[in-house]
Amino acid sequence: MGAVTRGNNAWRILTVGGMTSFRALFNWLNPYIYVPSLVVAPVMQILLFAFIGRSAGVGDDRFYLIGNAVQYAAIPCLFAMSHTIGGERRSQTLSLILASPAPRIALFLGRSIPVVANGWFVCVVALAVGAGLLGVSLPGTAWAGLAVTCAVAAASCTGLGLVTGSLALVVRSSAVFDNVIFGLLLICAGANVPLSALPTWMAALGRWLPMSHAIEASREVAAGATLAQVAPLLAREIGVGALCAALGLVLLRVLETRSRRAATLEIQ
Repeated sequence: MGAVTRGNNAWRILTVGGMTSFRALFNWLNPYIYVPSLVVAPVMQILLFAFIGRSAGVGDDRFYLIGNAVQYAAIPCLFAMSHTIGGERRSQTLSLILASPAPRIALFLGRSIPVVANGWFVCVVALAVGAGLLGVSLPGTAWAGLAVTCAVAAASCTGLGLVTGSLALVVRSSAVFDNVIFGLLLICAGANVPLSALPTWMAALGRWLPMSHAIEASREVAAGATLAQVAPLLAREIGVGALCAALGLVLLRVLETRSRRAATLEIQ
């Protein structure tokens, strides 16, 4: 009976607790801020690289549309996960959360669920709007598959966000790390330059980063491949995301212990 109760509590923390935390940390922002930052911005990035590609005679509009739409999901996934921890620290509530008996895995993974949903939404909207503006025709049968690859990309990058979020326990702002990693994904994940065209070390790094396999899978789905045909790519993407999430949870435990000993949990 006790095990069932603990399981129910963990599930409630994972779902209800995660959603409540997301609303508490982000719902106070004016909703109009969402449109320019997470709807207009990815479309502008798509158009920028698409027109650069046209001028350089490298790739076509579909290549840049898919690469940048999927890659931009990194913005909500990285920054939101960092803010779910850093925001608690800035509002002086982090110690209360960490002092609770709530299981850590349910506590922090629950906060990632709304982030994944938000990243997926940004990716799909950017694809639809960008395709309309560039006149790129994506087969109707491809949209279901693209929705799946976008979801996998968002989940994988949220795992990486858990790593950068853990750093919010020991630094004033993790936004610097998020910006650096976003730039790294833009260059090395195959969004605008195929991995085969990158230097060997950059291509090798890209294959170990989230997004690269999901971007490749999305391009193949848009070209007519089925989900079964891109399943190996999606499996690799899930594996990379799971590895990042596991590393993030370990770092959270290590840095939490360090912060407790140094009494720096809420020092700004």
